[in-house]
Amino acid sequence: MALRYALGQMMKAPADQPVAGLLRGVVDCVDRAHLEARLKSGKPLRIKFGVDPSAPDIHLGHTVPMRLLRRWQEHGHLPVLIIGDYTARIGDPTGRSATRPQLSPEQVDLHARTYLDQLFRVVDKGRVEVRHQSEWFSSFQLDQVLRLARTTTVAQLLQRSDFDQRMRGEQPIGVHELFYPLLQGYDSVAVEADVELGGTDQLFNLLRGREVQQAYGMPPQDIVTVPLLVGLDGQRKMSKSLGNAVAVADPPGQQFGQLMSIPDHLILSYLELLTDANDAELAAWRDGLADGSVHPRRLKAEMAARVVAQFHGERSARDASLEFDAVFRDRKLPTAIPEVEVSSDPVDLRELLVRTGLAGSRSEAARLVSQGGVRLDDTVISSWSEPLSTREGMVLRVGKRRVVRLRVH
Repeated sequence: MALRYALGQMMKAPADQPVAGLLRGVVDCVDRAHLEARLKSGKPLRIKFGVDPSAPDIHLGHTVPMRLLRRWQEHGHLPVLIIGDYTARIGDPTGRSATRPQLSPEQVDLHARTYLDQLFRVVDKGRVEVRHQSEWFSSFQLDQVLRLARTTTVAQLLQRSDFDQRMRGEQPIGVHELFYPLLQGYDSVAVEADVELGGTDQLFNLLRGREVQQAYGMPPQDIVTVPLLVGLDGQRKMSKSLGNAVAVADPPGQQFGQLMSIPDHLILSYLELLTDANDAELAAWRDGLADGSVHPRRLKAEMAARVVAQFHGERSARDASLEFDAVFRDRKLPTAIPEVEVSSDPVDLRELLVRTGLAGSRSEAARLVSQGGVRLDDTVISSWSEPLSTREGMVLRVGKRRVVRLRVH
């Protein structure tokens, strides 16, 4: 049975709603003329957005379509959140050069438990319909599978660039992966979606949804895609597996620090995709960066504070900003420093850095020391030739971000 947070009748969307605002920042829109006419009609639409709980946390990249979903929600439309507890077991092949490892139902269920809480930090949970694929796929019979398979051809599925590249590279493609876009498309049939939102990398899957709906005698959903958020490395899309992501559940200080690490060329993009900055603000900041009247670091701090405030509140964002300035601008120690127990025996500094987690290996530790990146209290350590005598309360620091306090036993 559907889990419905939207009890009662939805408010009717105003006929004069700002259509342009609902499509602000959109990349693809299929069929745009049809969708604009529906929006102007004032009839509430069912807006589908699916997530695969393939990892325990969602990151800021996931919130880009969710923020657009909230905007539509505020204009009277009904978000229908699909928890992909079946497609998550396959793994979306989009952007993948190899088959994903299959998750167990238990892993998917465990991940799904954290998803809704994080989703509801962006959208209003009082006006949402939440559905799980298991509602329809757990009872799917073979004849239903065959009917779904007949809605498309192998040639159509192999048109997607991911599969084409893997075939050219002689990389295997599992038959189950070919079913991913079909299962996602059937979700649109099951929930009678009027519109589906997703990132630009999902366009192939979303278009399949239109075809599957038509094959089942339903009017095809309209499609809206939004830009992909580039990750902290400034090059690739944000992804937990690539190590360039900021998790929605991360604490405020960690979020703020990570956001301050992005390359300057991403600042405006993050402001546009992750905050409620309006067009006038964005234009003024763009001009200010160009003529030098706006300092990139200050604007980056403004962006970081706005993002952190969305998930942790204004006060936490302000505290995170002050803490960041104290540590990285004024070179003060963080307010909270993790403590690590060590022996009182003299120890090789390289080994100590590894034991405390400040370096991944002795060779990395040696490199950090030779580069002058290691401090004991306020002293830069430039050699590991002599064993180090530790003492209670000593602060060991690598760079600006990694610091521990030693507890000697």
